Amino acid sequence: MMRYRLAVFSRTAAAILGGYALASAAAACLAVWLPMGRADAVTTAQMLSFVVYACGVIWVFATRNAWRAWAGILGPAALLGGLFLAGRMMGAA
Repeated sequence: MMRYRLAVFSRTAAAILGGYALASAAAACLAVWLPMGRADAVTTAQMLSFVVYACGVIWVFATRNAWRAWAGILGPAALLGGLFLAGRMMGAA
């Protein structure tokens, strides 16, 4: 019973914390890479981040185990974070 509760707690943490990290990384990445004015890009990225967050939460509770849930959230978040940094470096040059 305790193992089940820990698995649910882990998925809940992945949904809340990991989903937030994923949505933040997606918003930052999109704000840098969308081909429009800065204000429009930021507004569009922020609106799309709500969709990304919802999809992340669905993903966490649709996978077979908590390890896949964490990997499916943190992997794309790291990739989007890297794309954000790459976009910032290209824009600053």
